[in-house]
Amino acid sequence: MQKLSLSQSLQQKLSPQQIQFIKLLQIPTVELDNRIEEELEINPALEEGMDDEPEQKDDDFDDDFDDEYKDRSDDIDIDTYLQNEDYAGYKMQGDGNYPEEERDMPLATGSSLTDSLMQQFGYLALSEQQRIIGLQLIGSIEADGYIRRSIQAIVNDLAFSQNVFTDAEEIEEVLHKIQTFDPRGIAARTLQECLLLQLGRKDFNEPYNVLAIRIIEEFFEEFSKKHYDKIQRRLNISDDSLKRVIDIIIRLNPKPGSVEGETGNIQYLTADFILTNNGGKLELTLNSKNAPELRISRSFADMLDTYDKSSKQNKNLRETVSFVKQKLDAAKWFIDAIKQRQQTLLRTMNAIVRFQYDFFLTGDESKLRPMILKDIATLIDMDVSTVSRVANSKAIQTEFGIYPLKYFFSEGIATDSGEDVSSREVKNILRDLIDNEPKLQPLSDDKLEKVLNDRGYNIARRTVAKYREQLNIPVARLRKEL
Repeated sequence: MQKLSLSQSLQQKLSPQQIQFIKLLQIPTVELDNRIEEELEINPALEEGMDDEPEQKDDDFDDDFDDEYKDRSDDIDIDTYLQNEDYAGYKMQGDGNYPEEERDMPLATGSSLTDSLMQQFGYLALSEQQRIIGLQLIGSIEADGYIRRSIQAIVNDLAFSQNVFTDAEEIEEVLHKIQTFDPRGIAARTLQECLLLQLGRKDFNEPYNVLAIRIIEEFFEEFSKKHYDKIQRRLNISDDSLKRVIDIIIRLNPKPGSVEGETGNIQYLTADFILTNNGGKLELTLNSKNAPELRISRSFADMLDTYDKSSKQNKNLRETVSFVKQKLDAAKWFIDAIKQRQQTLLRTMNAIVRFQYDFFLTGDESKLRPMILKDIATLIDMDVSTVSRVANSKAIQTEFGIYPLKYFFSEGIATDSGEDVSSREVKNILRDLIDNEPKLQPLSDDKLEKVLNDRGYNIARRTVAKYREQLNIPVARLRKEL
């Protein structure tokens, strides 16, 4: 037997206007132009240009239309909208994991790695089957120049997709021909093979080149782990000879695919804010692209005036005006969202400038203060997620260069004096210590911890290791040089 029951609950909802503002807020300046162009194309009630007329009020129109549009702009449940959002913590080290499209700036066309290989492939004298195999191999080369698909898998691919039946021996034969192409080391299957391909094209009359090949062939594991003392004992060579051979090897290219102009996902940093120092006074302005001139189409507004003076019984006219009012409302919402975006960007950036004023005045990284998202959110009385959206994809142009806003957010590290310093300052000191360390005996994380503690920074070894990894610096053993 079914039972009826009543229940009360509280739900937080976002209106369509709020959702539109959120989407506009999180996109960077370089994408704002495209978004505005899209809106101009789909909404004829929106135009470019200054709004030289006072905004027309629609209070005189039928309540039927007002009710209709209230129904069309029903609130949307925030849980539904945000169910795919990934809100990270407040600490802002790679924070703000909001989904965003990766769009590349238009680039000048040029010769790609594949184009270069295909051009060289055309000079080979091959049978039809070998040509098909060669094309399959070139298609299997990844962006860094390696073939990581196994030979047997390529044999199967040719059989199933192109009805070409071959074996591993024939594949290897064609592969060796492709491996003679430029750049040197292309189409290698492992790093060891890549280095050997490059060394194999050097002068064999030079004894150090021959010795380098032997080290990579016989002692590759020891070389990769920088166990140079073991290599030296096994080969019975002098310190000078080992140093010269290692110098030859480290000059080789471990990623040959990157030398042919493959641009990959190159992203250009465009400043959303411009900060100038005018006689010791910092002045912040928005990039002009963030302040487009948009207005309501006067012709669409006149249509509503005409309707107000005409008979309201014509069904076709009512449907037409319904469409017009919908586009007018959408245009107003969009213009308001753009203005709100400008205000939020400036409000957030002004707070960041005030918080990091000493840095923006001098450009000295040691002046950076520990700052997290919550600090700025508290200053401007906004939600942390709003600040994160602003900081996640925006940049500022200063007299010292262009900085992403993420750069200014960092954790605090306590010192012996009881003050907090930015983790970025500690990272800079850590980088300097490693740059100036003795190359024969690099500093371990334990020794780096001790040096930092002696300088007054209360930091643990695991934190040193974390910062070192964030700086893309390998462990001490792999930093060793002869």
